[in-house]
Amino acid sequence: MSYSKTEKYDEQTTNGLISNYREVLQLLGENPGREGLLKTPERQAKAMQYLTQGYNLDAHAIINSAKFHEDISEMIVVKDIELYSMCEHHVLPFFGKAHVAYIPNGWITGLSKIARVVDVYSRRLQVQERLTVQIMNAIKETLNPIGVAVVIEAKHLCMMMRGVQKQNSVTTTSAFDGEFQKNPTRSEFLKLISADLH
Repeated sequence: MSYSKTEKYDEQTTNGLISNYREVLQLLGENPGREGLLKTPERQAKAMQYLTQGYNLDAHAIINSAKFHEDISEMIVVKDIELYSMCEHHVLPFFGKAHVAYIPNGWITGLSKIARVVDVYSRRLQVQERLTVQIMNAIKETLNPIGVAVVIEAKHLCMMMRGVQKQNSVTTTSAFDGEFQKNPTRSEFLKLISADLH
């Protein structure tokens, strides 16, 4: 059986982006007709649709697709979730890790769904501050937990490649709701995501 990789893109969107990216190359002083750039506008068009596919995904539906009743109220932590996003100010990538925790209030969801929620919101034009809160709110609204916590650590190419050009800076954002607004619970969560338990 032969391997087949299938990616689907909206034809109208793709064609519009191809035309625009071709014009961008010309405005930058490049020749979009030269060999190395012939397919670049098409590649950019498809890449951008892939990198912003979160607009077409529903975080609440993803969580609800694996929502289970459980009478537990212990903290659940999924840490070191890789994330890749695009800064909406310069359309340059930022990337890093998300750490997510919640305390169930009768309902849990599949662990992979937490990572999927991170993807839903990171695969958009974003700012890290809003991304952090969107992840928290999606979990809060679908599971109605006793508390939710989200911490994101990321490096931003808009700071590394241009502007201040600070190569080693890391931006950390956090959002806490419910029990995580109380210092003992928040401290336990922060200790768990800082610990090397592997």
